[in-house]
Amino acid sequence: MMIKTETQIRYEGMEALVKQLGMIDAERFISLLSRERFDYTEWQRHLWEQDTMETMYQRAVARWNAHKREESAG
Repeated sequence: MMIKTETQIRYEGMEALVKQLGMIDAERFISLLSRERFDYTEWQRHLWEQDTMETMYQRAVARWNAHKREESAG
């Protein structure tokens, strides 16, 4: 597995935001993060607290399978 550079991560992150939110809302999202104090570690602690390990596992498997299907189709 190749380790990505910070530039690659920024590019792919912005690309994902634009794909999901559109350009304007992606920029608004970044602006919100810049303005507010955002504790990623604290946010991460609570992100999936309602999920069980089984539901997280099933979601991961589904995403993996979808990714593999896209890879083989493209």
